[in-house]
Amino acid sequence: MNKRYNILVFPCGSEIGLELYRSLQYSVHVNLLGASSIEDHGRFVYPNYVNSVPFVDDPGFIPAIRAIVAAHHIDAIYPSMDAVITRLSLAEDEIGCKVIASPVATTEICLSKKKTYEYFKDIIRVPGMFSSLDEVQQYPVFIKPEVGYGSRGVKLVLTEVQGRQHLVEYPHSLILENLPGEEYTVDCFSNSEGQLLFSRPRKRKRISNGISVHTVPVSERLEEFTAIAQKINDHLPLRGAWFYQVKESAAGELVLLEIASRLAGSSSLYRNLGVNFALLSIFDAFGHKVNVFHNDYPIELDRALDNKYKVRLDITKAYVDFDDCLLLNGQVNVQLVALLYQFLNKGIKIMLITKHDRVVEDTLARYRLLNIFDEIIHLPKEDCKYRYIDPEGAIFIDDSFAERFQVHQHLHIPVFAPDNIECLLD
Repeated sequence: MNKRYNILVFPCGSEIGLELYRSLQYSVHVNLLGASSIEDHGRFVYPNYVNSVPFVDDPGFIPAIRAIVAAHHIDAIYPSMDAVITRLSLAEDEIGCKVIASPVATTEICLSKKKTYEYFKDIIRVPGMFSSLDEVQQYPVFIKPEVGYGSRGVKLVLTEVQGRQHLVEYPHSLILENLPGEEYTVDCFSNSEGQLLFSRPRKRKRISNGISVHTVPVSERLEEFTAIAQKINDHLPLRGAWFYQVKESAAGELVLLEIASRLAGSSSLYRNLGVNFALLSIFDAFGHKVNVFHNDYPIELDRALDNKYKVRLDITKAYVDFDDCLLLNGQVNVQLVALLYQFLNKGIKIMLITKHDRVVEDTLARYRLLNIFDEIIHLPKEDCKYRYIDPEGAIFIDDSFAERFQVHQHLHIPVFAPDNIECLLD
């Protein structure tokens, strides 16, 4: 396949938008453009980025998207939020490009938990629903918005008074039976012919703001999970990546929580077992036949806040120390090596400046680092590094505070320790 597709991700700073970037950034078949309505983390991640797109419910949203599609020759939009999927799918002809999504009727059912439960109540086990708190005979019950994201508006209610207070704040909510058992997400993929090609469960071991931040593959009860996935696939037209969530009842039954016609943020667990849901969805959307397989080694995913930086420096050359900087405790500093190769990709010259006490070329060769540098400056212990640095467009990286302070004081150039080079990484 020689075609390289221009793919617009919107909104690109959501958890799903960021997972789409991680999934697609290395593909030779994709050029990525990210867009958001607000200045969010997407602008730190997507090299090609468009800001200030009107919100999805704004009358100017579709015209703005159409203009981006035309200006950037977009082949397809990959929506990363449920409401956006529905809005863009309804306007696909007007937008002028594909929308990578399941059919509109499917996305509208998935958007509403009430519609989902009513649609599947005679097909798979769904939570018991109460029309009002007056019907509740026994607490606790679970209240959550009919349409919602993450854990916003979700509450385990212990008393009627607590429930009525919560419904004042979140009036458009469902009152559901409490499910006290384990919670699972099942990541799935269906092709254009309606075949379910992949479905595998993972346990949501720790959840933060509705996001599974610690998750592991599950090998028990696979037949039950697969049977539910197949029933959903048989009764609801789904295409590309999708997932469903279930939770165990007090009796251990798997009870449906939701279905989403998109990939899940923590589906990266299975991406790292070889199933790239985003890329598979793009190939399938453009009519390419796809196959799915996965590795089976032990793996677990734990997520935490990550850091990204934008540093405005016009760097033309970098001076880098060796001992306790590029080489730490007898091991190569792989983060610094990544930065050096980033410099090489950008045409930035790299000079090694060191007071290494042996033949530095021999040590570099031993660690396979010899050919990285444009120049090697090997100094005696008593010499001063600043004397050998051309300050024009230069930065200096060294573990020694005294060396950094001296260079900064004499040359007034940016200096970095190994712990803060992360701000230079793309």
